[in-house]
Amino acid sequence: MIKLGNLTYQQLKEKFRIKSPWDMIIIFALNILITIPIFIILHHNLATLDWLFHIDRVVLFIFILLIIQLILRAMRRVTLISVILYCILLLYGTLSGKYGFERVYEDYRSMIYTMNEDPYPQDIIVSRLLPFPNKSKILDAIEYQNPKIRNFAIMATSKHFKNVKGYHDYFTLIQSFAIFKEINTRWYYVSDPKGHDYIANATESLQYLSGDCDDHSIFMAACIKSIGGTTRLIHTKGHIYPEIYIGTKKDLEKINYAIKKILFPLESKNKPINYHIDERGNIWLNLDYTAKYPGGPFMNEEILGALTLE
Repeated sequence: MIKLGNLTYQQLKEKFRIKSPWDMIIIFALNILITIPIFIILHHNLATLDWLFHIDRVVLFIFILLIIQLILRAMRRVTLISVILYCILLLYGTLSGKYGFERVYEDYRSMIYTMNEDPYPQDIIVSRLLPFPNKSKILDAIEYQNPKIRNFAIMATSKHFKNVKGYHDYFTLIQSFAIFKEINTRWYYVSDPKGHDYIANATESLQYLSGDCDDHSIFMAACIKSIGGTTRLIHTKGHIYPEIYIGTKKDLEKINYAIKKILFPLESKNKPINYHIDERGNIWLNLDYTAKYPGGPFMNEEILGALTLE
């Protein structure tokens, strides 16, 4: 046994808390992953001092890094055990084709991208932590493969915008707008039973074209998905509404012209087109039941969660 004076190596290790190099590497890597989103939040919320070469932001980043490092080192054993267990779960997810390392990487990258673009990046963290309300019930209720839903969608596409020329590349989008027009001109809002959140299946809403915001969102998403469109549901405070995938800003320019000059000229006259840009730069257009045209005004712009239906 190695000794230095009257102390053994084990006693020296405990005295000076000598760590394995791998322990320190893992803790520092975790520190970086935690520090980046915290820095983005503080960067957006703290006043800029306009120091030369943005030294104030460099100092802020280093300060956060040191604080997190001290916390993680103080909780070293818990931190390492948690990281090991999480890696085991991700390894299992990767091998089983479920949530694995690749998905974690994509989710983290998309979160950081969104936080950089959002003036309130802390809301992104909250939206990642909060589950989408009634997610499983909503997914089950979107009966896009039901023949009744598809028949309604086909009826709408045959009724509206059949002879629009020059938009061959946006054929499915134009048909989706036809579905939007049919639903939103006929939809009648009916509240849920008091104290209960009632989730109606798409076929149930089809009977009377009535219901609340989540019923409308489910029905709209089911109909558009039945003809090959891509939608997502947005959860805000006390409200859920559907959005449709448009594509890039170049696509938006063409769709904007189509909406304002060809498809909904009266409804959208002198009004803006409202949309969101997600973490990958994709553009989604508002299809809320309150909107008279695709891209109508939002009831609430704060996004607490998004459920994409691909």
